Amino acid sequence: MTNKVAVVGIGATQFRSISPDVSYKELMFEAAVKAYEDAGIDPRRDVDTFVTCAEDYHEGTSIFDEYVPDQLGAALKQMHTISGEGLHGIAAAWLQIMTGEFDVAVVEAHSKASNILTPDGVAVCAQDPIFNRPLGLNNLFIAGLEMNLFLQRSGLTSEHCAAVVKKNRANALANPIAGRAAKLSVDDFRTSPMVAFPLSELDIAQPVDGAVVVVLASEAWLRKRHGYNSKPVFLSGVGWCNGSFSLESRTWERQDFVTKAADMAYRHAGIECPAKEIDFAEVDDTYSYKELQHLVELRLVGEGELKGWIESGRTELKGNLPVNSSGGALGMGYLYEATGLARFYWAVQELRGACGKNQLPNPRTALVHAWRGLPTTSAAVAILTV
Repeated sequence: MTNKVAVVGIGATQFRSISPDVSYKELMFEAAVKAYEDAGIDPRRDVDTFVTCAEDYHEGTSIFDEYVPDQLGAALKQMHTISGEGLHGIAAAWLQIMTGEFDVAVVEAHSKASNILTPDGVAVCAQDPIFNRPLGLNNLFIAGLEMNLFLQRSGLTSEHCAAVVKKNRANALANPIAGRAAKLSVDDFRTSPMVAFPLSELDIAQPVDGAVVVVLASEAWLRKRHGYNSKPVFLSGVGWCNGSFSLESRTWERQDFVTKAADMAYRHAGIECPAKEIDFAEVDDTYSYKELQHLVELRLVGEGELKGWIESGRTELKGNLPVNSSGGALGMGYLYEATGLARFYWAVQELRGACGKNQLPNPRTALVHAWRGLPTTSAAVAILTV
């Protein structure tokens, strides 16, 4: 399997806290039209396979791929659903192209969070029904416990996590599709309601509605196309790891499933020293402390170095390793299955040099990371290069 995979089209809607004027199908259609225009393709003629990322519990319907073909132009085409994060959909499409049996694949993920009446009730269904669910502990309670452990182990404080929130939400101010951009002050954190100590309301990425579509193609197909730009973005490596959902059968001190996913992606991309070879990273920040925790598990920063990195601004736009120049989920908004795909979308924009005020100087290698959320131990990592 020597075939390389290129990102030839991306499309996304504006992310909004509420979107009563459009359905999830209309959101998907808008993102798809933009992606197909970007790629210069007709999906009915040019696309071989489609992947949609959705969770039936969130959608309120079963066998969700039955509700997708019309708005993606996928009628009578091969399609399947990944009940997982958007980057898992990227991995599925990448694998299909790498077989040599497919040339063009489309990946879609979306969020219509404003339609979910009982998000906490849906989320608790992911917990073990025998040992965990009867305790009545929601995922935010679990996040608070994990955050407390992480801060104690790393020697960091809530103020360091607040710095992550301020950075990401400020970065989102220059992101035209971000739904949770803001300029925050110290007083904002002092008055932020406590949710599950030490986790406050501002530490949590808030949900938004939106959709993202990505078009992947084989290098052979790309070479046959005329008029495409001379600087394509390649998907050089993908990795994933799915562990236990049970709270009792995991290592709380380390997120080893993240490291395993990253190491798989690094092997595919030929990266031996990620801390030196990655130019910027789009990392899951569903909770503020998660960005910091994930940087360690991705082997981008040593745990003992975190404090110095934060205080010296090394993860900011002008730092050594910019992290979440998009604004992350804290600034763009939490998109359920599409959260990682939003990070992927922005990383492609950075590598194309199309990020305006947040454009990084001459980036060549990007890491994109996604986490499925509590209570899962499920992660995916993608390496993008130009």
